[in-house]
Amino acid sequence: MIKKISGYRLMWMMVMFDLPVLTKEEVKEANNFRKLLLGLGFEMAQFSVYTRFVGPKEKSGKYIRKIKENLPPEGKVDIVFFTDKQYENIISLLGGNGKSRRKTEKYLQF
Repeated sequence: MIKKISGYRLMWMMVMFDLPVLTKEEVKEANNFRKLLLGLGFEMAQFSVYTRFVGPKEKSGKYIRKIKENLPPEGKVDIVFFTDKQYENIISLLGGNGKSRRKTEKYLQF
């Protein structure tokens, strides 16, 4: 018997950051941080906003640890959690045509 997991228990993790990029070194650190997020399986929603499906929130600890270990020396990083049900309601508009985009389906195929 397959037990269905509630979309209210499955979580997404969003990392938002504002890092300085005034010097070559700061640009390098910001790019390394972006590459770290991509390497951890995050997808870019906007240039400084990355999301990742983490399943139960308890599984997010390893991602938080990696992010903390690799924080650039300057700037701000915020981490936000929201449920899969909340993610379903995101409306992404592309350009001026008002077309929306959905990416949820590929994460929910077990």
